[in-house]
Amino acid sequence: MPTAAPSAALLPGAADSPVLLHVPHSAREIPAEVRADIVLDDAALERELDHITDAHTAEIAARAAGAAGRTPWRFVNRLSRLVVDPERFPDEREEMAAAGMGAVYTRTTHREALRPAGFDPEPLLARYFRPYARAMTEAVAERLAATGRAVIIDVHSYPARALPYELHGTGPRPPVCLGTDPFHTPPGLLAAAREAFADCGGTGLDSPFAGTYVPLDFYGTDPRVTALMVEIRRDTYMTEPGGPAGPGLDRLAAALTRLVDAVPL
Repeated sequence: MPTAAPSAALLPGAADSPVLLHVPHSAREIPAEVRADIVLDDAALERELDHITDAHTAEIAARAAGAAGRTPWRFVNRLSRLVVDPERFPDEREEMAAAGMGAVYTRTTHREALRPAGFDPEPLLARYFRPYARAMTEAVAERLAATGRAVIIDVHSYPARALPYELHGTGPRPPVCLGTDPFHTPPGLLAAAREAFADCGGTGLDSPFAGTYVPLDFYGTDPRVTALMVEIRRDTYMTEPGGPAGPGLDRLAAALTRLVDAVPL
């Protein structure tokens, strides 16, 4: 079995399951040495974590894994995305760098300073980003070796109202946004997701967030790796921002279970 990065946990599923639930943005933990370079005071940092964290998504994934007929694997980030964002491109391909939110954020959700001007991201990339990417790559490679394919389901949430950092915040904000990739998202997987989440208030496609995560070793080249992003609007299951989960969490966990179960042997 592949070894997860120190900042992440790889939680085993069934040996014959190709499904990997990826939960990259659910945590709030920031190591002390990383906190020292963040310019926000403690109260402001807590408010930023309320806005930026995909709260309770790890719980949604855990409940779906526990209820699925064939247990999926889970890859869960244990650190806040304010440490590094493992889903960003680490180079000029990342459009969110324009908002100061590339692989290492320098601005907040409200476009205020998060780290000082001229901050060098390289130490954080070396310590956290690249080990995470390697571990996720290994996890996908292990599913390929075991089952001949890998199905990455990326579990996220987003606020009911657009935050200033969003580059595409003026479009539709459905209860469940399904993010797709033209190479890695087959029609059957998208159709299964639409059916699975049909009773969660409706689904939309690639708005306000588009795309899905595939490790770069496979991105755009290996059709055996398929992927879909599930973005859940937070007011459907929790009190915003950063509040407790409500009864909608059960409905969404059941929907994610249906999606996992819909992936054929």
